[in-house]
Amino acid sequence: MDFIKNLFVTRRGRVYPWVGFAVSFIYMELLFRFLAVGQWGFGVVRSLFFALFAGVLMGLLCSLFGRIANFVLSAITLFVAGFFFSAQLVYHDIFKTYFTFYSVRTGTGQVMGFFNEMMAGIWHNLLGIVLFMVPFIWLLIFGRHVMTFRRIDLRRGIVTGAAAVLIECAAILLLLPGGKEMYSAFDLYFHTDSIDQSMAELGLGATMRVNLHRTIFPPEATIPIYEPEDDPGGSDEPDPSLPTEPVVYEPNVMEIDFDSLIANGTDETLKKMDEYFSQVEPTLQNEYTGMFKGYNLIMLTAEGFSSYAVDEELTPTLYKLTHEGFQFNNFYNPIWGVSTSDGEYVACTGLLPKGGVWSFYRSGSNAMPFGLGNQFHKLDYSTRAYHNHTWKYYKRHISHPNMGYDYKAVGNGLNVKRTWPESDLEMMQVTIPEYIDDQPFHTYYMTVSGHLQYTFVGNAMSAKNRALVEHLDMSDPCKAYLAANIELDRALEYLIEQLEAKGIADKTVIVLSADHYPYGLEKEFIDEFAGHEVDETFELYKSSLIIWTKGLPHVEVDRVCSSLDILPTVSNLFGLDYDSRLLMGRDIFSTSSPLVIFNSNSFITDRVKYNAKTKTAESLDGTEVDEEYLSQMKKIVKNKFSMSANILDQNYYAHVLPVPEPVEQTGVPES
Repeated sequence: MDFIKNLFVTRRGRVYPWVGFAVSFIYMELLFRFLAVGQWGFGVVRSLFFALFAGVLMGLLCSLFGRIANFVLSAITLFVAGFFFSAQLVYHDIFKTYFTFYSVRTGTGQVMGFFNEMMAGIWHNLLGIVLFMVPFIWLLIFGRHVMTFRRIDLRRGIVTGAAAVLIECAAILLLLPGGKEMYSAFDLYFHTDSIDQSMAELGLGATMRVNLHRTIFPPEATIPIYEPEDDPGGSDEPDPSLPTEPVVYEPNVMEIDFDSLIANGTDETLKKMDEYFSQVEPTLQNEYTGMFKGYNLIMLTAEGFSSYAVDEELTPTLYKLTHEGFQFNNFYNPIWGVSTSDGEYVACTGLLPKGGVWSFYRSGSNAMPFGLGNQFHKLDYSTRAYHNHTWKYYKRHISHPNMGYDYKAVGNGLNVKRTWPESDLEMMQVTIPEYIDDQPFHTYYMTVSGHLQYTFVGNAMSAKNRALVEHLDMSDPCKAYLAANIELDRALEYLIEQLEAKGIADKTVIVLSADHYPYGLEKEFIDEFAGHEVDETFELYKSSLIIWTKGLPHVEVDRVCSSLDILPTVSNLFGLDYDSRLLMGRDIFSTSSPLVIFNSNSFITDRVKYNAKTKTAESLDGTEVDEEYLSQMKKIVKNKFSMSANILDQNYYAHVLPVPEPVEQTGVPES
């Protein structure tokens, strides 16, 4: 007993560093879970074991030198740990997700672009930051009186090291109770990158340790490939509500000789992918196929846009576009790990983003034949993309030209007044003359006027339109959000005016969706907009999708759909040559069963809502939840995440389809 006691306390009654580190790391894990993660399942136990391991190990390392060196090293370690926990807390408060080492390595230079938001986040979380620094402060004030910093003897060092190994083994054994299926704790630790779920199941320390290892040593196959599945939710048979005369619709597929690829393939991952996609059921063409063939297309990803920005009086153009033509009543806009960039990626590619990386940037070296820029470039359209903020932000200068666009933003040819955020209206005014006479055209916009923070002090667009919202009986953040989106509304108003002046408004389709919900609004203000407490699993992400052209008959669409479905839907509407088997989204107007997938692995179909965090399902069709159906849908969701990651990692489209010719770039970077 004395020997065990002496592992923790010296004969003089001072504790060894690993005791202080273990207590400190456990304290920070619990505090972070309380302030940010908010889930208290079995993942808490795992996170505490991993924290205990880290504490014992770091305490041992801080006992290998002389007293002064050990004290200084201990202080540095606790400061860095407190800083790291605080940084994740602030980042999560701003972006509602967590940063990865890939993001730190790839986008460190972009942090100053959010200086005001960062300062606001620090102020908002000042108490949490102070609490994370308590172990460091305690060490400086009391550490020398309570802890020993003498060099550890060899025997005690060996025993302590062995104890750390045993604790780590116990932590790994605790991964097994949840099974080994995708997004289980075991899978997150050994295979799959999904930082939000990993935080809940493993804790921050273990999550970032695994993330750092994968960043330094990227695994060849990060996500397992699952067997193909039969979709139990619906059928591609013609809808009986359509005209009764027999109409035979062809599938939206391309000529791909999967049998030859499988027979002659040497790469096992590619062969498994070929086998999978050869068995995926394609969606069928339908009554809307090709209805916009030959039309111009203007597509926008609108920063922070949501249904809350649509007001008949304040934003009449947005109201007009969401209520005329196609009106989508059950459209969802999930948030992903890299917020805006992943939101763009999903809408522009029809693929799910891969966790832990910047998927759009990573796709910049891949073949992307289904990107609308590449698709329309093949049809001799002029294809341009614009963004009214810094041209290299999220490395769009890599991703967007690869999608087939002549790309301009602030710094490489787009000249707008440098405010924060910049004006969408001004972007329209300076860009429309570049393409409106170059028909047929496809133009893509990534807007910025709706960006957080939603205040009248730090947001130039909110301040610009403040007088238009002052009369409203609502909180200032809600007013500021509406004021910022008035700029988007004015931009769309100007765009339609120019199209009508040229006589092409009825031959130009406008498609608009958001990158993510307005997470710059605190939950209480979102509830204020909604008039009730908003469900954070599903309702929080419900939004508006615009597909509009002048004179389009009004059609209400009740089918559940999401931003993942935009690319296949637009491709079908324009009669483009694409293969529906190779996209994760589905044509909204097809007869295949709908599926909305969320970053948490939750999903909605026409039959159920499944909450992956609580592992509960709600029936939507009045019948009891079919467990076999639910199991099959979980498998489909896993497959879509798996295949999306492998398409990105394996450059799969280059394997099965011709690589498109690049678009000549005219944007010249400013010196």
